[in-house]
Amino acid sequence: MTADLAKINAAAAALDFIKDGMVVGLGTGSTSAHFIRLLGERVRQGLSVRGVPTSEATRALAEQVGVPLIDISRVAQIDVDVDGADEVDPGFRLIKGGGGALLREKIVAAASAHMVVIGDESKAVDVLGAFPLPIEVTRFGFAITARRVYEALRATNCAGHGVVLRVSGKANEPVITDGGNYILDAHAKAIHAPDALAAALKQIPGVVEHGLFIGLARTFILGQAVGAEIREA
Repeated sequence: MTADLAKINAAAAALDFIKDGMVVGLGTGSTSAHFIRLLGERVRQGLSVRGVPTSEATRALAEQVGVPLIDISRVAQIDVDVDGADEVDPGFRLIKGGGGALLREKIVAAASAHMVVIGDESKAVDVLGAFPLPIEVTRFGFAITARRVYEALRATNCAGHGVVLRVSGKANEPVITDGGNYILDAHAKAIHAPDALAAALKQIPGVVEHGLFIGLARTFILGQAVGAEIREA
C-alpha cells in the first residue's frame, strides 16, 4: 500500500460529510489537496458548496479545480472543515503546520462546526512530538521568542528541546508564512503534556500561534489500502 493511495481513500471518505449548500473549510497539504480535487469533481457534477481556503496554495488549487470560494470575513460559521494533520493522538489532539499554514488552519478549524481530519496510518501516534511542532512567530525578536519556546519545552518535560528557524531553498532563507511571519520548529520528541505546553506557548510574546490543535477535531478518517476507517471523538 502506498501512502498516497491511503491519503486518496481518506479524502474520498471525507466527501460523505459534505452536503449541498455547505460552507467548507479547505485545508493545506498533500492530503487536503486530494480532497480538494475530489470536491472539484463533485462540484462539476452539481454539488453546491463554497470553500474557505487556509492558504494561498489552497486557494490556487481550489480555483484551478472549480471549487467556488468565499472569504472567511463573509461567513459566520463554517459547516465542515476538512484538513490533514502531521500527527493525531488517541485523544484527537493534533500537530499541524508542516505545510506552514497553521495560523489560518486554526482560525478555520475553530470557526467550524465539525472538523474532519484526514490522513494515513503514519499520522496516528500514541504520543505527540516525533514530528517537530511548528510555531508561527513574529519576525521581530524571533531569536528571543525561540529562547522562550525552548524554556517552555523544558518546563513541560518534553523529551527534546531543540528549536530551529524553518528555512528553505538553496540560500537557506527563512520561510515566510502567508501572514508574513517566521516559523520555528520545536523538536520536542515527546509531548507528554500537550495542554500545558499549549498554554505555555500562548503566554510568550512573539508567538502568533502554535501547531497544537486541541479540542478541535471531531472525526479522524484513517485511509487504508481499500477504503478508510472512520474514528469519532
